[in-house]
Amino acid sequence: MTIAILGAGVMGSTLLAAFVRAGHDRADIVISDKMPARTQEVAELHGVRAATAVEAVVGADIVVLAVKPQDMGALVTEFRDHVEEHALVLSIAAGISTDFLERHLPEGISVVRVMPNTPALVDEAMSALARGRHCSDEHLAAAEGLLATVGRVITLDEVHMDAVTAISGSGPAYIFYVVEAMIEAGVLLGLPRATATELVVQTLYGAATMIRETGQHPTVLREQVSSPGGTSVAALRALEDHKVRAAFLTAMEAAARRSAELSASD
Repeated sequence: MTIAILGAGVMGSTLLAAFVRAGHDRADIVISDKMPARTQEVAELHGVRAATAVEAVVGADIVVLAVKPQDMGALVTEFRDHVEEHALVLSIAAGISTDFLERHLPEGISVVRVMPNTPALVDEAMSALARGRHCSDEHLAAAEGLLATVGRVITLDEVHMDAVTAISGSGPAYIFYVVEAMIEAGVLLGLPRATATELVVQTLYGAATMIRETGQHPTVLREQVSSPGGTSVAALRALEDHKVRAAFLTAMEAAARRSAELSASD
């Protein structure tokens, strides 16, 4: 199975590294980017082939489109006449619909829209897939299998992809933002930065593991920590006073709205 990755930015190179770690033959992976120097750099780093977009798609069984939404139209126009009839095209660009790709690719090409996230770098991605009109069950299974090598995978109707983008696609940024704030609080309270970082990161990891392993609702787990009149209750009261919960809801609505705007610009 030959995989062509078009786009050597953060997500493109992250997926490439993950596919190599998962055991895909380096000889069967080709990388391309609009910046030749970047293409060569990433190819040499991971021991895969470097090529132009057109060269990359010729003979490729799976074509991963990992460019910015605003660059998608030009890229597809560049390679559309060279993509194999049997190929599966995966797009990880936020807001780019399967309809857009199907309209710009040859009739009948199998398309799957994917929203992964950057924890693919450590094989802990959350990826959501939505199939296009021409996507066969076999191609969908191939997409699910490929993304499963970098984390967890769910398949949804495309109508939900803007929400997925807001929750898990952009989600790591929210978590990193909170972690930054907690570390800064530790420093403010007199802890060395390295100590504050270790405390926060392990606390985050432990809390996430508890949610996954216990299967309990986060509200139940939060209440177990929040003794009446205790420190956690005082902290949570301050968060509520500053409307942090409402701010998160507003932020994710903004992310979903932006994803929808990108889709509308198809």
